[in-house]
Amino acid sequence: MRITGGILKGRTVEVPRSGRTVSGVIRPAMDRMRESVFGALGDLSGQSFLDLFSGSGIIALEAASRGANPVEAVEMDSVKRKTLIENVSLSPVRVQCHFIAVELYVRRAKKPFDIIFCDPPFPYKFKWELAASIAASPLMAGGSRLLLHRPRQNAFEAPPEGLSFEESRTYGRSIVDFFKKN
Repeated sequence: MRITGGILKGRTVEVPRSGRTVSGVIRPAMDRMRESVFGALGDLSGQSFLDLFSGSGIIALEAASRGANPVEAVEMDSVKRKTLIENVSLSPVRVQCHFIAVELYVRRAKKPFDIIFCDPPFPYKFKWELAASIAASPLMAGGSRLLLHRPRQNAFEAPPEGLSFEESRTYGRSIVDFFKKN
């Protein structure tokens, strides 16, 4: 996989071989999707960025490459740990990695981020509950944005509580929803 923009554009990162994903398959964010999402976000200079279900760390690296600082990554799967640490070593800024369940990280959160990218495994059944928990936590202040990557078939009827819907972008069988903290 390659970083698609910013000062690290074109640099290659490793993908974890396997992990404890529900499907047993690593599903890194596609280059086209990352380029489009970060294009929509615009200049990230000085904005704080949180990558939940980080995997290889490619999303955190894209954010850091495009000026985000501070940047944090959360990944529970110990199989991905070595790859994540090696990949974020490319970053122009320190990427703080947390090896903990995302749900526990959210419950323990104490500070807000400008942008949160949440990319749970597609079979994960609690996407909307997690999004509402994130919105209700100290991770989001007024104006914070939550981007949720999900399979197309996991539609929502209304934005999670505490969030207003901005837009959806479709990439093949997946969608990234953009929400803003009310």
